[in-house]
Amino acid sequence: MKTTVKKLPKNQKEITIELEYNELTPYLQKTISSLNEKYKINGFRPGKVPYEIIKQKLGEEVILNEAIDDIIRSTYAEAIKKEKIKPIDMPKIEVLKAAPNNPFIYQAIISLLPKTEICDIKKINIKKEKVEIDEKKVDMTIKKLAESRAKEKLVKRASKKRDVVKIDMNIFQNKVAIEGGSALNHKIVIGDPYYIPGFDDKLLGLKENDKKEFEITFPKEHYNKNLAGKLVKCKIKVKGVYEMEIPKIDDNFAKSLGNFKNLIELKKQIKQNLEAEENIKETRRQEIEMFEQLVNESKFEELPKILVLREVKKMIQELKDNLAQQGMELKDYLEHLKKTAQEIEKDFLPQAELRVKTALLIREYAIKNNIKTSEQEINQEIEKTLKQYPDDKNKDQFKSETYKNYLKNILTNKKAVDELKKKIIR
Repeated sequence: MKTTVKKLPKNQKEITIELEYNELTPYLQKTISSLNEKYKINGFRPGKVPYEIIKQKLGEEVILNEAIDDIIRSTYAEAIKKEKIKPIDMPKIEVLKAAPNNPFIYQAIISLLPKTEICDIKKINIKKEKVEIDEKKVDMTIKKLAESRAKEKLVKRASKKRDVVKIDMNIFQNKVAIEGGSALNHKIVIGDPYYIPGFDDKLLGLKENDKKEFEITFPKEHYNKNLAGKLVKCKIKVKGVYEMEIPKIDDNFAKSLGNFKNLIELKKQIKQNLEAEENIKETRRQEIEMFEQLVNESKFEELPKILVLREVKKMIQELKDNLAQQGMELKDYLEHLKKTAQEIEKDFLPQAELRVKTALLIREYAIKNNIKTSEQEINQEIEKTLKQYPDDKNKDQFKSETYKNYLKNILTNKKAVDELKKKIIR
């Protein structure tokens, strides 16, 4: 068997595999044995037809065509092992020559895992921000709780302060819909702080079915650096204006929310909940900033198209799942945005590339620093999962090699991320 390797763009390799016709004999004989069982020839019982009779009856070309899949499957595995090639996906195969008494030649286009050169992590420094919840925020949260229990009365007038305005909204940056910037039947209380300051003021004086377009600036301290301080365009349609009848905030209100003796106990619990939420947000901000800097400072070989497209598919599925939780379907969402599925996929490409590079960086860091996950750690995690889902009918899948390899990758990546955070976030 002769192999020739050629480097292609997008971190791919083309391997041409050539076998002399006499090298095909074992595969042809194996194929004839299966054809012996498959075809009925007069005068012979199935499985008892002599080799030469089948060959004469069917022809060498038919036998060769039947054998092609087996030839490629066996010789491709041997060729990539010989050339020390580690594919990341199934190859694209093209048969170049297949004829009796001639060499058998085919090509395989293979996508490879791109090499990653991690920057000097000592140069990356992410500062922790202290999480503090003041009484004003606690009071605001309780106020929202009260408003969530308010009776909403639909009114046929222009909106004013303290009204609830239900809207369909889309937020764009440079004519591209931002992630999480679209919603149907989204409720906003005019006068309450919103994640885009001043957004609620733009809804003042609007009535049901009114449409409005306006520009507004994201706060400079927004956790998403791509949006922080940036001007965006908003398109909204008013679905309804509601007047609120809000219950009085006192000890009785606190008791109505659960096992609270009084308003003081409710405030204490609310503060703890808000601190936990803000700590999660802060941790997420630190990780996003850390990986953005690491990716920008590190070097990557050209990304294979298959890796990026695979990540785009994941993002589309995540979008579908999020929409399903809101009782929506992707088709309706796209119609609302006036976009095609192809346009959304194109919008996702930059974020998909960032996610792929982040995954490559974590993998490389784990390899370079000999970060591993033991069999014992994997088994402990499986046992933990089985305790959480004792009645799962598919629990045997948690003990499969496929699941163990998946778990090993997850746990190893987590260790690598935790170590990076310890060294970078201060």
